Amino acid sequence: MADYTLKIRRFDPESGEPAYWQSFDVDLAPERSVLDGVLRARDDEDGSIGIRCSCQAAICGSCAVRINGKTALACNTKLSDARAGAKAGEIVVEPMGNFPVLKDLIVDMDAVHWKKVQRVVPWLLPEGDPPEREYIVPPESMIDITQSMACIQCGACVGACLSLEVDPEFIGPAALAKAYRFVGDPRDGQTESRLQDLAEDPHGIYDCTHCFACVEVCPKDVAPMDQIMRLRRRATGDFGIRDQNNGYGHEKAFVDLIEKYGTLHEAQLLPRSFGQGSLVRSQLDPNSVKQLVTALPAAVNGLKSGKVSPVKALWHHKLPDQDQVRRIYKEIESKDERLELNLYIVGESGGEEEGAMAEGSQES
Repeated sequence: MADYTLKIRRFDPESGEPAYWQSFDVDLAPERSVLDGVLRARDDEDGSIGIRCSCQAAICGSCAVRINGKTALACNTKLSDARAGAKAGEIVVEPMGNFPVLKDLIVDMDAVHWKKVQRVVPWLLPEGDPPEREYIVPPESMIDITQSMACIQCGACVGACLSLEVDPEFIGPAALAKAYRFVGDPRDGQTESRLQDLAEDPHGIYDCTHCFACVEVCPKDVAPMDQIMRLRRRATGDFGIRDQNNGYGHEKAFVDLIEKYGTLHEAQLLPRSFGQGSLVRSQLDPNSVKQLVTALPAAVNGLKSGKVSPVKALWHHKLPDQDQVRRIYKEIESKDERLELNLYIVGESGGEEEGAMAEGSQES
């Protein structure tokens, strides 16, 4: 047994009082969880501590909180590990970020998480009449969506999402991972319309900033950011959706510039993005010209601060071995199909490792 100090953020909106911190000492074995510690404090010292929990086995996902500043399941975090990462010896326990607080560590999942999940139409939309019996789907076609299906809807990724802090209207990592579950399902008949909808939404798939926060905190290795990137590749690569958010244009501009120079010619990235990848179109298309005019103050500030010079803006050197970069492009483009590696499930034919979870998802 060991003594641990939990510093819990207390807040009751109905009281009209501001939030405050309260510390509790608990005597528990090191392998017990932070949730065990909070429940012990509630049982022994203050029965009014609010926390949501159920299975206490990292299955239901109801006890997601922020521990020492990082979102995690309280039942899945050992007290010893939490204290090792604590400052001044106190384990700090707070409600998740990006959610309104109902009481203490309980957040309003309906107001944020479930509202956003509903936004992506989280059910199958098959095309045509249903079969007389069940849908028959080749097992291998479902592997790609198995990772997103493992989500337990704990909301940890939503609580850690930095894009949501900036744009509360962002659909968010959990809902977009859910969207890929149906976009990647061969039984769904609305793949293109789903992708068009998520690409055109200013708070959709192009609002993610690749910060990896959702990947780090997910307790089930769903890697929501990877699912968002898959949605983008399906939208641009498979359906060529040219969206109003310049997602298609930005991707094409980035890829074309690297192929041409080997490094990023940043002065051309913005106008090419506005021009759907074309520098000429960016100066002829009225909508692109309008966006370029809007961006002019940022360019002027860059020139004034010295971050951008006229020479660097007009001229960009190529890598000495640029031919090697182009060789890689040709090799990849020679493939008949895009290679998507899902390392969430490993093994090939029912071997011992099949079904085991890898550390996140990797693709190429």
